[in-house]
Amino acid sequence: MAAENISFNVLQHDLVPEHILLSEEEANKVLLDLNITRDQLPKIKKSDAAVRVLENINGPIEVGRVIKVIRKSSTAEEFVAYRLVTE
Repeated sequence: MAAENISFNVLQHDLVPEHILLSEEEANKVLLDLNITRDQLPKIKKSDAAVRVLENINGPIEVGRVIKVIRKSSTAEEFVAYRLVTE
């Protein structure tokens, strides 16, 4: 199912930050750079609207994958956070 078939794509809303599904290699590099484990990341539920849109774009997203969230900020220009997909 393509992203165009979603009745409302939350990722296109101005107030929703950009969400990017990281590859396993990218996720492992981020965890190594931050010197943390996956379970130390903040969580995002698989049922979250942004994750459902990403699934329509990238295919099924398994629990344990890492999503990069980029928030626009007037003071820091952009703030990057990472979330662990949970059930």
